[in-house]
Amino acid sequence: MLSGNILKIIAAISMLIDHIGYMFFPEVSIFRIIGRLSFPIFAFMIAQGCIYTRNKALYLVRMLLLAIACQIPYFFIAKEIYLGILFTFSLSIIAIYAFLLFKNSQKRILTFPLFVFTVAMIYFINKLIEIDYGFWGCIVPLFAVIFKKQPYNTSSFFVGLVILSVSLDGIQPYCLLALPFLFLYSGKRGKANMKYFFYIFYPLHLVILYAVNIIFF
Repeated sequence: MLSGNILKIIAAISMLIDHIGYMFFPEVSIFRIIGRLSFPIFAFMIAQGCIYTRNKALYLVRMLLLAIACQIPYFFIAKEIYLGILFTFSLSIIAIYAFLLFKNSQKRILTFPLFVFTVAMIYFINKLIEIDYGFWGCIVPLFAVIFKKQPYNTSSFFVGLVILSVSLDGIQPYCLLALPFLFLYSGKRGKANMKYFFYIFYPLHLVILYAVNIIFF
C-alpha cells in the first residue's frame, strides 16, 4: 500500500520529468507520457486535502496565493494569459467545498443551487480564460468525493479521468496509468510531515529549469 506522501513523491517526479521533456526534449514523447501520471495523483490528493484540512479557508488561500506567485513570472516570460495548474486546483477546491456544503447541509434545497452555480461559474471562467487542463481538469478532483462511502473513492475518480481523457487531445489518455498507484493508496498520510512539499517543490523546480534553460540553451 502507498501512503499519501509516497503518492506525492511519485507525482512530483513525474511532473519534473514532464517539464524536462517539455523544455529540453520536446520531440521525445516518453517524457510527456510519464508526465501524465502527475495530474491525476495531485488532483486526487487535493481532494483528500479538502476533506482532512482543519482550516478549509486557509487551504484555499494558500493555493490561490501560490498560484498568483507562480503566474506572475510566467506571464512576463511567456507574454500570454494562461492560468497554470495551481489555478486549476484552486477552482477544484472551490467546487469541492460547494459540494461538501450541499452534502452536509440539512437544507439541501438551498445549498444545491449554490453547488450548481459554482460548477457553472467554473465552466464560464474556463470559457473566458484558458486554464490548464480546462473545465474537466477543474472538476476531476470532485469525482474523488462526490460518490464516496469512505474518505476517498477511486472508482468514481476513474470516471472523472476518463471524461478528462476524452475532452483533451493527444497523450492525455495516458493519465489513466496513474490509477494503479491510486488503487494502492492506503488512506494514510505517511510518517513524515510533507504538508508543504508541493507548495515548495512546484515553484522551485520551475525556477531551476528556467535557469538551466537560460544559462545553457
